[in-house]
Amino acid sequence: MSRTNWTDPHAPALELDVVHEGDCLEVMRSLPGGSVDMIFADPPYNLQLRGTLHRPDNSLVDAVDDDWDRFGSFADYDAFTRAWLGEARRLLRPDGAIWTIGSYHNVFRLGTAMQDAGFWILNDVIWRKSNPMPNFRGKRLTNAHETLIWAARSSQSRHVFNYEATKELNDGVQMRSDWVIPLCTGAERLKGPDGAKLHPTQKPEALLHRIFVASTRPGDVVLDPFFGAGTTGAVARRLGRRYVGIERETAYVAAARARIAAVRPLDAEVAAVTGSKRAEPRVAFGQVVERGLLAPGETLVSQNGRHSARIRADGTLVSADSRGSIHQVGAAVQGAPSCNGWTFWHFRKDGVPVPIDYWRQQIRAEMSEG
Repeated sequence: MSRTNWTDPHAPALELDVVHEGDCLEVMRSLPGGSVDMIFADPPYNLQLRGTLHRPDNSLVDAVDDDWDRFGSFADYDAFTRAWLGEARRLLRPDGAIWTIGSYHNVFRLGTAMQDAGFWILNDVIWRKSNPMPNFRGKRLTNAHETLIWAARSSQSRHVFNYEATKELNDGVQMRSDWVIPLCTGAERLKGPDGAKLHPTQKPEALLHRIFVASTRPGDVVLDPFFGAGTTGAVARRLGRRYVGIERETAYVAAARARIAAVRPLDAEVAAVTGSKRAEPRVAFGQVVERGLLAPGETLVSQNGRHSARIRADGTLVSADSRGSIHQVGAAVQGAPSCNGWTFWHFRKDGVPVPIDYWRQQIRAEMSEG
């Protein structure tokens, strides 16, 4: 399965739903430019750990001390960061976006490099861990969060943001930039042959689920250049997105492939998210009138029945004291600065008051079918 790079018809097709084993820079350089919709990157933190860390009972803390997290200096880390970010920007489509995640050890250097590379930062998101690892030495605050940076490819990019979907995910309230999500634990945490956790920084699927719902559409191609235990691929497969993973550690590659193969994809209807109202085609109230769905002279009422207005032939309304659009008259009768006339004004259907938005949605449905 492949998706052709639309920015260059002569470029090779991008192979999808695969995990490439190899160095992230080498593999990224081999991929066609402008071929992915979104990138999620969880790069090495460069923790600069010195010595071992023990709990109060003297047991050893399984911290991030792998070779892939070691760099000789900040300059080395910065050079690596700028190199992979440059490739990331090349691979994104013009309206693509990137999510990166880091700790206090690297996120500030990461943010600077992103801005220097031309990315346009949209939000920084605080992932507050509801079950963080305690601070055993008692010499600083418990580190209970990580920072995500969400950025568009450029300031001109028309990035995907499923605003209405994020509200639905948050019980109808605007999604904030502080997310409380627990660390990956229990059955979700992949284990190695020795029974210990396979990957020290495996991210919870809940975190990726929220990112996908917020900033991708079904069928979008997501690249993860630091694939690790395969969380990005597992969530992508479940939600009907396509993925490309890159990982250099053989044990992680094998585990990620097995994990993803076990995921059962959702059907298309369930995987879809609530669309943005701003993206829906514009319908004027006059179209409702000229098509005879509501007739000139017909009376509209507010839901509580306190206010009424009559429809004019040109799609405006007239009340006892005002005339104008459905929004203007709705605001005037309430003495309010503004009003959404589509939801304020009602007509009667089978004796029941129904918002006039009923007819707008019917016209929109017809337009989409056409």
